[in-house]
Amino acid sequence: MGIIDSVMNLVTVNLDSIQIGQPLPMSLWDESGVLLAPKGFVVRSRADLESISTHRGQLYIDVAESENLQRAYVGKLHSLVRDDKPLGQIADSQFSTFELESARGANDANEPDWLDLQAETQAMLRDANPATFIARLDKLQAQINRHLRFNPDGTLFALIHLSSSEVQLYSATHAMLVCAMCSLAARDVLKWPAALESLLSKAALTMNIGMTELQNRLAQQTAAPSSEQRAMIDQHAALSVSMLRQLGVNETLWLEAIEHHHTKVPGPLAARTGGQRMARLIQRADMFAACLAPRASRPAKSPASAMQASYFDENRQIDEAGAALIKAVGIYSPGTYVRLATDEIAVVIKRGANTTTPRVAIVVNRSGMPTGELIVRDTSKREFRIVIGVPQREVKVKINLERLLALTKLPVSDRLW
Repeated sequence: MGIIDSVMNLVTVNLDSIQIGQPLPMSLWDESGVLLAPKGFVVRSRADLESISTHRGQLYIDVAESENLQRAYVGKLHSLVRDDKPLGQIADSQFSTFELESARGANDANEPDWLDLQAETQAMLRDANPATFIARLDKLQAQINRHLRFNPDGTLFALIHLSSSEVQLYSATHAMLVCAMCSLAARDVLKWPAALESLLSKAALTMNIGMTELQNRLAQQTAAPSSEQRAMIDQHAALSVSMLRQLGVNETLWLEAIEHHHTKVPGPLAARTGGQRMARLIQRADMFAACLAPRASRPAKSPASAMQASYFDENRQIDEAGAALIKAVGIYSPGTYVRLATDEIAVVIKRGANTTTPRVAIVVNRSGMPTGELIVRDTSKREFRIVIGVPQREVKVKINLERLLALTKLPVSDRLW
């Protein structure tokens, strides 16, 4: 049966991405729009699949069914994380990143599902298959970059909130947050070219790939690291470089940045090589993000403590890379909490005209009670100025992430009380 082109939007699908023995999440078509296998059809064997493709040529899926594809893909990722299985085991059953991007469409306004992105990042960090790793990383970096351009404040808010509220997938959340911070600093403050920003964000996402599982364990471990764990921590930069080479990464700047992202040498960025400049920016963002995240062994630190950890260098002088990060994300970043001169407690929802005057939403009133309706304040006004940052553990309020993310998109012209 033929299908008119205007009714369908077909994109190619790789045979290796089709799950054998499971119902198809989307129908399979040939190039001319002839249905080969309906949604829900079970391909019983690889031989059956190859027979279809041999007789009909390239297989296609319809973008109109993209939600089914996305749900199937994310469901598999969550299942793998729960079962603690190696990601290489599903290389033959997942849809390619290019197919997913085509199926999702190019609508930048689509709201991100941060829990899904968190799971995708964890999957990428645990993927030991050179055939899939680069494509998965490219897709993830493109998604984060898209969200940063569409809503940078919402991106920071979501990642800082996730980083501050749970430790199960610490390594993934931390990598995404460091990536976002570095990208904003490189793009908006340091004015690095887009190609360098892209390499930087990929380096940030993969800086700890050599200790992903250990990093997750340490976040949930109450005891100090053992001597064996300490040795792995000390060696993880070199191990990460080695693993990335095996996975097909050969960009010198990327690998140099990871090799040196724990090298502590103060001084200006101009005196460093390109990879070392990237490394220094990653290092300062790493320190900032680590301070904001709780561990089983210690609570999260205040926004002010996080800022100081990255803003000053080893000689207690202003660090150029750290200063660029603070200028990009603010001393009080979206997702952190503050106390106002009104004695209200608020969560930062949007960066302000300078690093100390963000927009905030009140979550606890001056009587110490949770607010039913979120009230937005402009902290550049003296009566609403920020008095001090507040660690999240001291805010005994469960926030509605979706409601607050909506506030991060308020235009500057909106009236504030």
